[in-house]
Amino acid sequence: MNSPAPQPSRSPLDELIARLSALHAGKIELGLERMHRLLAQLDHPERKLPPVIHVAGTNGKGSTVAYLRAMLEAAGLRVHVFTSPWLVRINESYRLGMLGGGVFVDDDELHAVLTLCEQVNAGAPITFFEIKTIAAFCLFAKHPADVVLLEVGLGGRLDSTNVVDQPAAVVLTPIGMDHMDFLGNSLASIAAEKAAIIKSRVPVISAEQEPDAMAVIEQQAKRMRAPLFAAGEEWHVNVERGRLVYQDDRGLLDLPAPKLFGRHQFANAGLAIATLRAIGNFKLATKAFEAGIVGADWPARMQRLSSGALTALGPDGCELWLDGGHNADGGRVIAAALGDLEERVSRPLVIIVGMMANKDAVAFLGNFAGLTRHIIVVPIPDQPNAMAPADLADAARTLGMRVEIADGIEAALSGVARLAYEVPPRILITGSLYLAGHVLAINGTPPT
Repeated sequence: MNSPAPQPSRSPLDELIARLSALHAGKIELGLERMHRLLAQLDHPERKLPPVIHVAGTNGKGSTVAYLRAMLEAAGLRVHVFTSPWLVRINESYRLGMLGGGVFVDDDELHAVLTLCEQVNAGAPITFFEIKTIAAFCLFAKHPADVVLLEVGLGGRLDSTNVVDQPAAVVLTPIGMDHMDFLGNSLASIAAEKAAIIKSRVPVISAEQEPDAMAVIEQQAKRMRAPLFAAGEEWHVNVERGRLVYQDDRGLLDLPAPKLFGRHQFANAGLAIATLRAIGNFKLATKAFEAGIVGADWPARMQRLSSGALTALGPDGCELWLDGGHNADGGRVIAAALGDLEERVSRPLVIIVGMMANKDAVAFLGNFAGLTRHIIVVPIPDQPNAMAPADLADAARTLGMRVEIADGIEAALSGVARLAYEVPPRILITGSLYLAGHVLAINGTPPT
């Protein structure tokens, strides 16, 4: 009789995260009561932070934060960053600001701050995201910095980050239909949840929005007497001769194209510029905006994988792209980026996709119906709430797509390599940030 295969040992940090995750029966329960309780027990670290820029929205939050960080760091400032979810390691959620650029928190310091939260919490019910957010406040209060970039996890009104009473600015990226089981079934209801992070007299900088969403934002800003800087009204961003041209009442900036790929990145970069120009605390020189635009990095957002273990599995000469988009609007901007690539160099397109069960697969995949008929569905490892590959395949078939099911990413790429192409294909792996994190891990190219 064969002995069972040895299981990889978990690190002390992994064991601690497992204990903290077991403190609440449900993975998600929005609310601020548990946050206020534990923050009070920890002597309110959220009140001891550098100026906070609070970022909410449906799509583009991470890219906007990446531009903000790159621009502020180019100006010589120290920038703490809290984002979610992480792709490969939880440490990615915490970037500590240092002169010359930030670094992810190391295992020892993260273990220490989470242990402190565990001890003070004393076994009371609390979600892991709440503990994770409180750990960020503790870390950021401990380490000196010039600014904190704080990304909302889900929604806004009842999100764990919404305990900072007086941020320096509130930023709203494009709002769309996602997480309807928590935020409501209309664009207006979702916008209301997100716009609820607007604080009294705090500047609000908004991306271009659908009319229903913008109406809610305008109403909330007026209610809170918060000055509103909206795209297309107080500021404008355009693409001219391949360059980013930004304009507001302070003048015009003629800047290079963003490093991050996709026409939507011009809008994300413009939102970051508008934010920093709307805040009196920061007066950045043009060269800081330039350096930030070309230096920003945000993995798994139209990321070209040009090296790593997976690149050898596809057909010779193929392009391999990765994007964690997972909702209808995210699919739309990915499809637009793929269309731009097709105009530059025409290649057959293959999409490898895995999604979570609570996502609208038809709405997401429908964006690609005119670009490809070849879909390969894969499972998302270690995610019990992932959509069953058979169900995802059925969704693709309703769109008239040719669908295959593969056991995993490696099998999908190997399957593409066995096909005969006159031109090496363009392969996109997409549908979930969980899948994107798995891809970066097995490719050997985690975020740094």
